[in-house]
Amino acid sequence: MLRFIIRRVLWMGVLLLIISAITFLIFYALPSTDPAQLRAGRSGSPELIASIRHNLGLDKPIYVQYYRYVKGIVLHFDFGFSYQTDAPVRQQIVDRLPATISLTVGAVILWLTLAFPVGIVSAVKRRSLVDRAAMGGALLAISAPVYWLGLVALYLFSNDIGQFKIFDGAGTYVPISQNVGTWFSSLLLPWMVLAASFAAFYARLLRSSLTEVLHEDYIRTARAKGLSERTVILRHGVRAAILPLVTVLGLDIGILLGGAILTESVFNIPGIGRLAYDAIKASDYATIQGTVLFGAFFIIVANLIVDIAYAVVDPRVRY
Repeated sequence: MLRFIIRRVLWMGVLLLIISAITFLIFYALPSTDPAQLRAGRSGSPELIASIRHNLGLDKPIYVQYYRYVKGIVLHFDFGFSYQTDAPVRQQIVDRLPATISLTVGAVILWLTLAFPVGIVSAVKRRSLVDRAAMGGALLAISAPVYWLGLVALYLFSNDIGQFKIFDGAGTYVPISQNVGTWFSSLLLPWMVLAASFAAFYARLLRSSLTEVLHEDYIRTARAKGLSERTVILRHGVRAAILPLVTVLGLDIGILLGGAILTESVFNIPGIGRLAYDAIKASDYATIQGTVLFGAFFIIVANLIVDIAYAVVDPRVRY
């Protein structure tokens, strides 16, 4: 296992290097807007633009620029400076990370709390009225785009524009260190929106996996030994059935930590996803590159954790 982890960590570095090279090539070799022009502003003179290009090193060959960029990341964890605000990209991401973590953790807890009982009941009572109603509702939730669900939720339930003024609306997020109550209430609606689609998918996935597991020989053996149906299902059936969920959950958490762009944009949550969205609108290449690398990092780490979790959940898995 230790050799496996070391090998995967080394490959992680290689993958991040490849991703950084691709994003650098896209945003610097084929730019849609001159970064020096962005920094100088609309009224910048040619002399000022040329000076900025020299100070930023944009007049150097592309391989020199990339070498300096990678060197700054490896040696100093430096992702450069925003072309819009002149703020360090690393600091911007660190400042926005708590909001994204808050959104991700709360949504994951909520959708797993909903998905497990629904998936288990649907698998045990397959083809019953409860199963058909649960899976039909899950299909509707999966089919609805997250941004559409967010807008509908705001229109129906937000305190500012909602028809039923129940939850805090967009732009009300505050850090947990500032006010726990306001932090919690401002994230309730975004958590529900994210959990609606994810819980529906996980419930269907668990139902499908558990249905197959319950027909395995070792399940019949457990029942023949006189174990209660509850023990058979929860201890023997669910433990084997959650392996596909572990894979998907790890990737989903990595993606959300990398930035839930649509949800954060709809609810105006100052997270990494919102930072990436604003950077894309402003063609702020340095910030875009930083958020892309952070997102890739979270996804790769989540993949590694999933592979390790396999061996914990299923003793048959060995590396």
